[in-house]
Amino acid sequence: MRPRHIAILGAPLDLGAGRRGVDMGPSAVRVANLNGRLAELGYEVEDLGNVPVVQPESQGEINSRAKYLPQIAETCTQVARMVLEALGAGKFPLVLGGDHSIAVGTVSGASEHFHRRGEKLGLIWIDAHTDMNTPESSPSGNVHGMPLACCIGEGPGELTGIFGYSPKVDPANVALVGIRSVDTCERDIVQRSGVHAFTMRDIDERGMQSVFEEAIRVAGAGTAGFHVSLDMDAVDPREAPGVGTPVQGGITYREAHLAMEMLGDAGRMTSMEVVEVNPVIDEANRTAILAVELVLSAMGKRIL
Repeated sequence: MRPRHIAILGAPLDLGAGRRGVDMGPSAVRVANLNGRLAELGYEVEDLGNVPVVQPESQGEINSRAKYLPQIAETCTQVARMVLEALGAGKFPLVLGGDHSIAVGTVSGASEHFHRRGEKLGLIWIDAHTDMNTPESSPSGNVHGMPLACCIGEGPGELTGIFGYSPKVDPANVALVGIRSVDTCERDIVQRSGVHAFTMRDIDERGMQSVFEEAIRVAGAGTAGFHVSLDMDAVDPREAPGVGTPVQGGITYREAHLAMEMLGDAGRMTSMEVVEVNPVIDEANRTAILAVELVLSAMGKRIL
């Protein structure tokens, strides 16, 4: 059973992205009354505030192959420690991004919790992108395109080596859902990695129920449970316009809710993060409001 105590942590990081604004994502989601809505579901909600993040304007020369890597690694390490502490106290960590590079911290903290118990963590990654570039393959050098590669042990040691071991998740227990944008050099990394990728074509042909049933099986096979990483750009821009990297042809409103409701039914989610909400390009906070609705569905809210 999932803990009834939720620990919310903001990670207002936008150093990993090419477009500014997702650093305001945690505030936008809180303004959409995440804390209050979770409390209405019967959860005890503790908001741990935000981890401190440096501003890009205050930083000097950067590595063009992995921009702001030391600063991102520092933030991810702080997130990892706080997630580990929350899980150790029997709480459910809910991390608010920020760009998707923060997932390295969240997954590292959750993985370490189970690693100490001799158990494994699964991972469901819901995204328009595979996020499996490395500094060598990335066309932009933006680290928010690399976090999943880091979680399965491919990428800069500053990120893969948090807590001193790698990979944090076995690729065989990783399910990607909603994929529709993959860089040319990244495609080979994905195909040889061993992760299970479900593209929008899979969802079109099979339906979200079939795809997500398999995703839950993949992430849950031989694991203590799974972390869920929700990038709001997985949802079609018509429903979620305020995201870091929008891509047409995404998951519909009802498909997104069905996926979250199935997560709630499975009861094996250990932790969650919601990332890439960008209020700068949003419409009346629509994307943050949707993010809150999706979190509520994942945490057990039902129509009846």
